[in-house]
Amino acid sequence: MKIMIVDDHASMRKLIKTIVLFSCKEVVECIEYENGEDAVANYMTVKPDYILMDVEMGKMSGFEATKLILKQNNKAKIVIVTGNDARLSRENAKKVGAIGFVSKDNLSGIKEYLKF
Repeated sequence: MKIMIVDDHASMRKLIKTIVLFSCKEVVECIEYENGEDAVANYMTVKPDYILMDVEMGKMSGFEATKLILKQNNKAKIVIVTGNDARLSRENAKKVGAIGFVSKDNLSGIKEYLKF
């Protein structure tokens, strides 16, 4: 299984990766990107089973990156992982086509979306 982790903070990517690896019983390959642009550009090459996408990053937000990846593959499984737990962020995640939403205050919620 391949998981793409997209977050502009290396420490958060490491924490998310640790949670993913601790949660699964099978071998998981984690591919990390620090921005939405790189995630979009490499999506078709990497072909991850799931994408864990931050929202607030540099030039391209996670919402925009999600829309662009879903244009490449409308079956892509993207979970928004953000520190902004506002209702509007949850609504935007649904609007752009994410399969789920996890607050960084409750990262263990990632397990609910990953089918191992």
